[in-house]
Amino acid sequence: MNEPPGPLLTLEVHEALLAARAARHAAIECSLDLGRTQTTVAISAEAWTSNDRPYPFLDACKGRTVYHWTGAGAGAGGGGGGGEFHPISRFTTSLIKLVPTQWGAPTFEIDGIKMLPTARISPYADAEQKVRLIEPRGKIILDTCGGLGYFAAHCLHGHAKHVHSFEKNPDVVWLRSLNPWSPDSPWNPAGTTALTLTVADIAGRITGLSSESFDAALHDPPRFGIAGELYSQAFYDQLARVLKRHGRLFHYTGAPNKVSRGRDLADEVAHRLQRAGFTTKLSGDGVLAVNARRAQ
Repeated sequence: MNEPPGPLLTLEVHEALLAARAARHAAIECSLDLGRTQTTVAISAEAWTSNDRPYPFLDACKGRTVYHWTGAGAGAGGGGGGGEFHPISRFTTSLIKLVPTQWGAPTFEIDGIKMLPTARISPYADAEQKVRLIEPRGKIILDTCGGLGYFAAHCLHGHAKHVHSFEKNPDVVWLRSLNPWSPDSPWNPAGTTALTLTVADIAGRITGLSSESFDAALHDPPRFGIAGELYSQAFYDQLARVLKRHGRLFHYTGAPNKVSRGRDLADEVAHRLQRAGFTTKLSGDGVLAVNARRAQ
């Protein structure tokens, strides 16, 4: 089993460590994996220690940021020589950032746009509710836009036979590798043989997938203005082709511009899916569809 890549810090955790030092506590209980587990951390004036490794207090710790440990290890003595904490963010064509939430499971942002709902529910629990709609047990599932892998995680929890997940952004895949809530991170080395993650754009790959090769699908695309091709009639026709008859699809839409411009994206999506051969009904913040198209 691979060792998880060091502790993760947020402003909340770091402030708890500083408060324990100020109160001269010898140790505190806190989470170093974004709320998945609790661990005992020893406190001294110079450093805090976890799993017999000392780590430094940060000179500055920002909110809405997750820090990960980089380097060869904490080293000996206070301050954790040989490594340091860095924000889990990366900029190539866009600024990609892992963002903590009050729920433990993080969301992520692309150029400041939040990719997962967090206001009223954990993004992890939200994914669980949506996966339940497609009834994953025993099914081969297409996960079109993998993101942090929360859909895939709950498909695996729900005893899916196999999940084929696509994510086109390699920086998002990097976020997954440092997120304890993602199913294929080092924190979760077991139980992922039923998950295949392909770093590719599903819009270009779907035409190469075999007809009727999936029992169900989950489609959580970026906003329409960013990835309009994933809302197109041509793409929905392909979803109907690769899904078996009576296969279920959940399509997340949200409600962009519904108030400001009176646009009903969910209704637009439902009509396009119907033209592709699906029966549809609105469900929460998306559309639940069943493939009624006959094989050709």
